[in-house]
Amino acid sequence: MRRPPPLPRDRPMITPAREGYVRCLSAAGFHRMAYAEWGPPDAARTVVCVHGLTRCGQDFEVLASALVEDGWRVVCPDVVGRGSSDWLTDPTSYAYAQYLADMTALLARLAVERVAWIGTSMGGLIGMMLAAQPGSPIERLLLNDIGPYIPKAALARLATYVGTDPLFPDMAAAEWYVRDVHGPFGDLGDDGWQRLTEISVTAADGGGFRLHYDPRIGDAFRQGPLEDVDLWPIWDRIAAPTLTLRGENSDLLAPETAAQMGQRTQVIEIPGCGHAPALRAADQVALVREWLNAG
Repeated sequence: MRRPPPLPRDRPMITPAREGYVRCLSAAGFHRMAYAEWGPPDAARTVVCVHGLTRCGQDFEVLASALVEDGWRVVCPDVVGRGSSDWLTDPTSYAYAQYLADMTALLARLAVERVAWIGTSMGGLIGMMLAAQPGSPIERLLLNDIGPYIPKAALARLATYVGTDPLFPDMAAAEWYVRDVHGPFGDLGDDGWQRLTEISVTAADGGGFRLHYDPRIGDAFRQGPLEDVDLWPIWDRIAAPTLTLRGENSDLLAPETAAQMGQRTQVIEIPGCGHAPALRAADQVALVREWLNAG
């Protein structure tokens, strides 16, 4: 991958991460799942941060740098098929059963008994499914704009761009695309959008840039008619203290779903964004820090 340009001086300083990988098993053999880690490995508290459908672990770099100041060890994997992780041989394996198995391997690598979990969209669904299991190591769960019910109309919107595999002639064209597709993340500012673009693309063979994920992760959206996703039985089995963040204009986490979730756990609406808050703005980072540190 072409090395991104250095960060301008007026950007927030981001603590450098350590990079590693863990070998995970699928039906086709082993694959490597990459992860970035901030903070001391022997920290008293560990939080795992898992990104959304087409994103990567570096999405959490601003939040991770802040949590390190609070004494946290922060681990941010690239879900298989995304970022620096391997692509699967069989695209039908891009499914939650595989993601759960991979995260279990990662948790074993971390050698800790308990973790907090922050999950954006897909990462939140993975966290919900793990937290619902008997004996789960997840002791606190933060869901970023995701819940146990997803309307098919929102999935149809995702299907319009996931796996389309555009080729960008330069970074300016890539940034235009990232701003358009991820506009619901909120107002990131020019530097924020530039940085998000840098971590969203990789150098393409023959020149230009492509999105930094396997386009075949979008195959599932085209294998049949989309249906509403109903995970309320999983939600009902989660015992860990849970905070849900909702972008005020979100289509994946509808107001009525958030209201129903709020009957048994805390829900906070984030103004000025949709699906999903980027967790890079100072007020969003402060909110997450306060909730995690209160546990």
